[in-house]
Amino acid sequence: MYFFTGLLESISGSQLSRRINELPTEWVQYLFFQVVGQIRERTKPLAGLPKGIGRLAIVDSTYLRLPEQLSNWAYITKGLTHVKMHTRLVVASPDTVFPDRILPSTGNVTDFEGADVLVEECDATYVMDRGFACHKRINRWAKEEISFIVRIKEKQQVMYLERTLLNHPQIRLDAVVKIGVTSNEKLYPVRLVEYWDEQGHLYRIVTNLFDLSPEQIMDIYRHRWAIEIFFKWVKQHLRTTKIWSTKPQGIWNQMFLALIAYGLTLLVKLMTQMKKTMREVLRLIRTYFQKPWKEFWDELHRRGTRTSKGRQKIPKKEKADLIFADTVAMIKPKKDKKS
Repeated sequence: MYFFTGLLESISGSQLSRRINELPTEWVQYLFFQVVGQIRERTKPLAGLPKGIGRLAIVDSTYLRLPEQLSNWAYITKGLTHVKMHTRLVVASPDTVFPDRILPSTGNVTDFEGADVLVEECDATYVMDRGFACHKRINRWAKEEISFIVRIKEKQQVMYLERTLLNHPQIRLDAVVKIGVTSNEKLYPVRLVEYWDEQGHLYRIVTNLFDLSPEQIMDIYRHRWAIEIFFKWVKQHLRTTKIWSTKPQGIWNQMFLALIAYGLTLLVKLMTQMKKTMREVLRLIRTYFQKPWKEFWDELHRRGTRTSKGRQKIPKKEKADLIFADTVAMIKPKKDKKS
């Protein structure tokens, strides 16, 4: 590791803000794509999720709030000033996920518009929530043979072609339908699976995957939660909630830099094949960032030496007689409990 830092011992918040505003976002985006390329090479042997599910590409967005007085350009409505990070998260294995593309935007850019950029042909199955589902996009994805699993609203109108009622405690319906009611466009047949979760909430899932069982469809959509965990991890450990700039270029740069840090952490974990968590690897990178690589490597592979034998049993001591110091305090005898 061991990077040249000159004579700089510290940097102030104002200095960081100025530098992050001046840095060309195209450069930072290019570095992000370079890191993603390295991760893709390292994760090629990974086959995604087990039980025939394979790789997933989860699409969702998250908000970053900005101070209203300093960010008029991101104003949405009273009390709501924010930007969004539309994200495509690749699930390469049960314990390996990484973002391979993002779309920074102002908060008024809809998830529909974000999906138009992030959903493209790939070897994974796209998984999306209700904010991304509309009949035009579902039909376009079906036409282009892009594998997808997306939740639709309960009031979404569908045209049933085939319907199968299942004797399953959770799955209510498995049907072939067409989404949309307009007659001037071609509607492509898709699959509708309806099921209840453990709390009794109804989920309506539309997909163009006809070769999977309803249980597999249900299981795939449940993995959509991985992107919520990813957003929480990035905000908590890479501190994206602490904004270093209120200008668009600075905000976009902060998003890309945070994801570069995540990618580098994952690369170290993949290269070393360590069982340490992402949080542990990130902590070591921060600690040894300005130290020689060998010191970092030795610490990364250091085995814990447990000297403690754990909690020991303490022998019970005999109860000593209480000393009441009668000459100092007034002691009144306790009343016997009534039987």
